[in-house]
Amino acid sequence: MGQGRSTHFGFTKLLVDDLETTSAFYKSVCGLVETGRVDARIGGRAISEILFAPTADGGPTFVLLKFLDAPKPTNDEVILGFQTDDVDRFVERAVAAGGTEVDAARTDPEHGIKVAFVTDCEGHLIEVVQIL
Repeated sequence: MGQGRSTHFGFTKLLVDDLETTSAFYKSVCGLVETGRVDARIGGRAISEILFAPTADGGPTFVLLKFLDAPKPTNDEVILGFQTDDVDRFVERAVAAGGTEVDAARTDPEHGIKVAFVTDCEGHLIEVVQIL
């Protein structure tokens, strides 16, 4: 790729069943801000997407995507990672918004973090980390 950086990680698209409910989850739990919606086609299949602003300068975009002709997608193909200043509070917000606590928050001194695992309202796994 030469001297300059011509490729970078720009976005993640999470396949979901219910765009509105899942969007509300990520807005309330993670503070994500919706920036747009797209109705298009991928490989001839109709899709709808909700796009969210990056949470850091130069960071990737998070997108919720629904294939309109597909049954509910599986939810065990990706683990989303969020960093926060308060893991316990994140877990509380996730549960209040319809998610589930999978592994309670624990301190991991070897890595200098506090970590917990939750699911979103559709069962997608989220690893939430607090730097200590």
